[in-house]
Amino acid sequence: MTPEEEAEFKRRQKGRNMIVGLTLLFFAVLFYAITIARIGD
Repeated sequence: MTPEEEAEFKRRQKGRNMIVGLTLLFFAVLFYAITIARIGD
């Protein structure tokens, strides 16, 4: 693998990791909000 290909691979991997992390954060906030709403009722 050339250095250019390796850099592109790492860039794409970083982007995927960011998307997965943001998705997990979204679900954590969503579950927290649902829990607070159910406790409030």
